[in-house]
Amino acid sequence: MPDLPKHDVADLALADQGRTRIEWADRSMPVLAQIRERFAVERPFVGVTIAACMHVTTETANLMRALAAGGANLALCASNPLSTQDDTAAALVAEYGISTFARNAVDRDGYYAHINAALDVAPAFVFDDGCDLVNTLHTARTDVVAGVRGGCEETTTGVIRLRQMAREGALRFPVVAVNDTDTKHMFDNRFGTGQSTLDAIFRATNTLLAGKTVVVAGYGYCGKGVASRSKGMGANVVVTEIDPTKALEAAMDGFRVLPMIEAAPIGDVFVTVTGNRDVLRWEHFELAKDGAIFANSGHFDIEIDVKALAGMAVAGPRRVRHQTDEYVLADGRRLLLLAEGRLVNLGAAEGHPAAVMDMSFADQALTAEWLTENWQDLAPGVVEVPTHIDKEVARVKLATMGLATDVLTPAQEEYLNSWQTGS
Repeated sequence: MPDLPKHDVADLALADQGRTRIEWADRSMPVLAQIRERFAVERPFVGVTIAACMHVTTETANLMRALAAGGANLALCASNPLSTQDDTAAALVAEYGISTFARNAVDRDGYYAHINAALDVAPAFVFDDGCDLVNTLHTARTDVVAGVRGGCEETTTGVIRLRQMAREGALRFPVVAVNDTDTKHMFDNRFGTGQSTLDAIFRATNTLLAGKTVVVAGYGYCGKGVASRSKGMGANVVVTEIDPTKALEAAMDGFRVLPMIEAAPIGDVFVTVTGNRDVLRWEHFELAKDGAIFANSGHFDIEIDVKALAGMAVAGPRRVRHQTDEYVLADGRRLLLLAEGRLVNLGAAEGHPAAVMDMSFADQALTAEWLTENWQDLAPGVVEVPTHIDKEVARVKLATMGLATDVLTPAQEEYLNSWQTGS
C-alpha cells in the first residue's frame, strides 16, 4: 500500500474489516458526526499536530476521523495493550491515513515504544487516557515537552495523576480535564462503565449474577454504574469505600457497605473501580471463596495485586476461558482473574457502547478546538472544560434522540438574574 503514514500495527490486511466496524460505531455517534462535518468545512486544526494515547477502538477511530477532517496531523498510540482492536488500528492507517502505533497484547517495552513513536511527531497538543503520555513527556521525553501547548485527559485516574503533578509544580502545560464534564463522568462513567463491565464479566465467564454477591470497590460514578447494573441483574451488592460521604450515599441507595476484609469471604464477584492501587490484596485472597471472580474496571492494572495472587498460587495462571485465568491456592481454592487485572471492559469486551462515547468524544473534539484557540491564555495545570461545551453536547445529543428541553420565559430569565424580587 503506497504512501501510508508511519505506523506499527498487527496486520494491514484487517483494514477492510476495521473500516466496516468503524462505520458501524459511527451510526451510533451522531453528535460527533455533526462535529466532523463542521470541522471538514471550517478546518480548525490546519497546521496543528496532535499526539493521542487512547484506547484504539472503533469509537476512538471516529474521534480521530473528526480531528483529521479538521486538518489535524495525528499520531495515535494505545493506552492499554489489551484494548487495542487490531482491525481498527489497521483501518486507521490504510483507510484513513492516520499514523497509528498499536498492537493487541503488546508487552511493556512495546507499549512505551509506541508512546515514544507518537511523541516523535513533536506534538503541539496531546490527548491522554490515563496520563502515561503526559508522564512520559515529563520524564523520558523532555526533549519534546517544551513544544507542547496543552492537552486533554479523559479518565478519572489520569486527572488524579495530573492534579498531583500540578500540586507539586511539575506539570509544564495546561491539561483540560475532559473527564470532569457532566456528559463524560455522569454518562460515560456511570452508564458506560456499568454496562460494559458486566458485559466483560459475562463474555469472560458466562456467570449468572442473579442471587450472587457482587462486591464493588469504590462508589464514584463508575462504581455507581457497576453497582446499579449488578443490582438490576438480581445480584446482592456490597460496596466498599474509603470516603465516608460516598459510603453513606451507597448505604442510602440501598447497598450494604462493608470494609473489604469483611466483604472478601462473602463475595462471588469483585469489581474494583477506585483509581488506586492494591485494593484487593493477599489478605483478601486468603479469605475468598472457591471460584471467586476478580475484575478491575479502574484504568491501570494495579488495583488488584496480581503479583501477590501469583505468589500465593501453587498452580496457574491457567487460561480456562476467554480472558479468564485460574489461580489454584494451596488449599485447593480456585480464584479467577479477568483480563490479567487490566481494564476488564476493554480487555475482555469492547468497552463502552458507541452511543455513550459519542458524548465523551464530542467533548474531546470541541475541547480540542477551544484549546487550540485559547491555550495562550491558560497557565500550566489542570483546567476545567468550559460549561458551554458540555451543555452544547448534551443539547445536541438530546436532539439526536428526538428529545428537547423547556426554554425559560423572559419573566423566568429576569427572576433568575435578579435579587430584588422577594417571595
